Amino acid sequence: MVDASGAVRNGVVPWAPVKIEGERIDAEIERLSQGPTPPDGRRVALLVHPEATGPGLGLAPGVQVAVEVLLPGEATAPVRQNASLVQIGLRGEGVVDVAGVAHVQRRWDVATVPAMRPYVFRNESSQPWVRLSYSNSPLLAALGVHYVERLASVVPPEREVVDGGDYVREKSPDVPIGTEGARLRGYEHLVDIEVVDNPPLLWPWSEVEQHLSSRPGDGKRPIMAYYNPATGRRSGATQSFFVTAMTVPPGSPRKEAGPGHRHTSVAINYHFRGRGSSVVDGREISWKAGDLLLSAPGWSEHAHFWGDEGFGAFTVQDHPLQIAMESLVWQEELDGPVLALGSEAGQTGYLGPRQSGT
Repeated sequence: MVDASGAVRNGVVPWAPVKIEGERIDAEIERLSQGPTPPDGRRVALLVHPEATGPGLGLAPGVQVAVEVLLPGEATAPVRQNASLVQIGLRGEGVVDVAGVAHVQRRWDVATVPAMRPYVFRNESSQPWVRLSYSNSPLLAALGVHYVERLASVVPPEREVVDGGDYVREKSPDVPIGTEGARLRGYEHLVDIEVVDNPPLLWPWSEVEQHLSSRPGDGKRPIMAYYNPATGRRSGATQSFFVTAMTVPPGSPRKEAGPGHRHTSVAINYHFRGRGSSVVDGREISWKAGDLLLSAPGWSEHAHFWGDEGFGAFTVQDHPLQIAMESLVWQEELDGPVLALGSEAGQTGYLGPRQSGT
């Protein structure tokens, strides 16, 4: 027993920001490209935060980031797991095959692998295929429930549907209790949950970049979110992660020095263009194209600045998971309100000030 009487405990303990330079990523890609094909076909290196401890080694709490390489003609062994994946193509091209739905992923394309779908990666090209892979597996490992199953085929087996008679969701009790909206339901609602279609998706960069700003004053947004309708109001690419692409063209107004904002969701930036710096809890970290940065540990004040050449970045953030848990707390101005996004009216007027550089 631990007596916590009268104690209000604040559990905010942010990890330090961490940068993995592009040169180190390139060196790791070269190392992974050497030697024979591993038994399961996976040439992978985890990017692990110095403060991470097992189980579940992540770059941020609950978020695993890996560099994965497939050489020409290689393929991974079929598996399925209860973690979901976001894949960002860095070099070359390959096939993301999820339960027989195959997408060709090229440089800067974003692809998703939903949980518990059989999948393989295949390189049918003549050049190495390199990806950044993001997963919620560290969170599942910390809970002791990261399930991984090796399979003989990527095609899911036929499943026999058993007649449940009267014990099916459609016939299960669902009755009101009290007068404020509480209900009492039969157990069938727990074990036969309504299915929401969540197919594997691909966002080709050739289409995405047409909707992002490419020159100052072109009327396009500098930042857009990759949206999977299966995530609903959580606005994610997967149920755990949102992905955004941001392009600030050369010659755009530079952001003036000043305070940043903060949120409980973590943010990891991969910079694919330009250079600049981020200030995280008072620590300035310079970055350039090719660098990966844990730029916003949970509830750390952060702000991002760029040079005259502008910049481009992909950001992966565990925003949808936090919304589902009603734990997403956001503070846009450090002397302003602390908002529970998804539970109350949220932040408005966000894009304009950052677009104008003030």
